[in-house]
Amino acid sequence: MKLTLRLFCSILCCSFLSASFAQKTTTGAQDRQYWSDLLYKIAAPPILNLSQGTLKQNMPVEKGPGYGLKAEKVTYLEAVGRTMAGVAPWLALPDDNTKEGKQRKELRTALLKGIANAVDPANPDYLNFRTEGQPIVDAAYMAQAFIRAPKALWEPLDTLTKKRVVEEFKALRTRTGAYNNWLLFTGITEAFLLHIGEQADPARIEFAKKKIQEWYVGDGWYSDGPAFSMDYYNSYVIHPMMVDFLKILVAHNRAKQEEYDAALKRMVRYSEYLERFISPEGYYPAFGRSSTYRTAAFQALSQTALMEKLPAYIEPAQVRCALTAVMHRMYDQCNNFDDKGWLVLGFCGHQPMIADVYTSTGSLYMATLGFLALGLPADNPFWSAPAADWTSKKAWSQQPFKKDYHVEY
Repeated sequence: MKLTLRLFCSILCCSFLSASFAQKTTTGAQDRQYWSDLLYKIAAPPILNLSQGTLKQNMPVEKGPGYGLKAEKVTYLEAVGRTMAGVAPWLALPDDNTKEGKQRKELRTALLKGIANAVDPANPDYLNFRTEGQPIVDAAYMAQAFIRAPKALWEPLDTLTKKRVVEEFKALRTRTGAYNNWLLFTGITEAFLLHIGEQADPARIEFAKKKIQEWYVGDGWYSDGPAFSMDYYNSYVIHPMMVDFLKILVAHNRAKQEEYDAALKRMVRYSEYLERFISPEGYYPAFGRSSTYRTAAFQALSQTALMEKLPAYIEPAQVRCALTAVMHRMYDQCNNFDDKGWLVLGFCGHQPMIADVYTSTGSLYMATLGFLALGLPADNPFWSAPAADWTSKKAWSQQPFKKDYHVEY
């Protein structure tokens, strides 16, 4: 009797879990509304507070065990630079009277004001670019945001603010970072200065370009420095930043078109892996450094979709549906926000013990980088096409799916 009851309870429990994990079929419009509401929820606290000069006052500063930086000197720029890079393509879309359009306009207007505050020495939210090594990273994400949305985030700035941003970026030259993906941070900031007609450091640009190219190990993967690391840094940093970096260099005759083409092909190949990493239920493996960056793990896939460069066998709608499933798992079923709406240390919920020694509250806003495809307009097939199964969902439901092989470039 006890065994029967236990078996019944087990079956009931499994049935309940299966039912709770069941995914509803939604339209592209519904998915887009979900993405935009979620991105607004994540991005609004840092952007709106920065615009009001209350970021340092209101943003909590949580650090994991063994944290080794001076959080008060770096975490605020982390939150701002990373959020900017994630929202930039979305904010570049034209205004409209939809709920989403009003969210975009609010954040864009606030961010332009916030950028001015961030580089104004008299403002309480003046951000630190002048000391510590970490600002090299987050100034790079700010520069990448300007590259991704020049008409929305750079050109509207007043002359004084532009001058101050340039001064802060040039001030970074007093420091160097790690001998790995950090080379791209110095490279892309200098490339941005080159792009806007400022004097750039050609040595930093060339060194970044050469070393990252040398660290390509094949089949869509770069080594992060001399030693290979199995983690998501190919998506957090290397592929998206390398592609954006080389695009500028080609435009200024500092790189060949074939160098850019190779980098883009490699990102597309890597994006195939990311799409296959997503399970039929919307899970993905939490391995490697910086798992607290959450949906930033899919930046390369989202950027490939944004650029409309997905392989022919991967329909845009299947990427939309796969990433939507991940977001529902990550943000609906895990309590990743505190009571004031700030992200908390962790992967699924509050898990400060998994934070790295360089991770604080501001670091977490890398999560916005997974939302780049929101920069596609609502009538793009990514959003307008009917729902489609992604690769692992096909594979585990007896559907045909594309075999995978090593690629030579």
